[in-house]
Amino acid sequence: MNKLYPSAAAALADIVADGQTLAVGGFGLCGIPEALIAALRDTGKKNLTVISNNAGVDGFGLGMLLTTRQIRKMISSYVGENKEFERQFLSGELELEFTPQGTLAEKLRAGGAGIPAFYTKTGYGTLVAEGKETREFDGEHYVMERALRADVSLVKAWKADRTGNLVFRKTARNFNPMIATAGRVTVAEAEEIVDVGALDPDQIHTPGIFVQRLVHNPNPEKRIEQRTVSP
Repeated sequence: MNKLYPSAAAALADIVADGQTLAVGGFGLCGIPEALIAALRDTGKKNLTVISNNAGVDGFGLGMLLTTRQIRKMISSYVGENKEFERQFLSGELELEFTPQGTLAEKLRAGGAGIPAFYTKTGYGTLVAEGKETREFDGEHYVMERALRADVSLVKAWKADRTGNLVFRKTARNFNPMIATAGRVTVAEAEEIVDVGALDPDQIHTPGIFVQRLVHNPNPEKRIEQRTVSP
């Protein structure tokens, strides 16, 4: 099956709606699906809940959707690089569900694996555990965390074949594999689209069964979040 769509806009046209929950890959600006985020902004859909490690930066990545006020709630682990995020959160305009970074990754992985909840030590005895079930195992205390699923997942791959098998490149892999499995519909943008059989099966990070739609974005901007150079 050829899952390739002619554009990011076409891939999202009939699957996004107001009030949905979306999961978006990336860590900082590394490995974010730039074209799909821009296309999501252009849909004008509102009251979105977005699951992502962070919310990009002002004016780029998910930061664009904050500027247009399309995001109602963020489920994130790090939000320190976005002044508009800070402003909306402190003014009560944006809801935020803070989640420890490893817990966020596991909540997404569990959702993709069909596991509804799990226990973790992380956050026990802190604000993270308020209102959640806790249990003791072998003398240690744990908090129960519910898995996360998304109506639509948006991920960024380095290479993809036409059936949706994905290969991520180095640190751009980050949250993308878990988010790909956690979506009821997953759309992947890739820098390179290859024919079926061109990818080494042992090198595939996400099998195509988890990916419903593909978008070719051969020249992403790949903006650097904090440029650091030697003297």
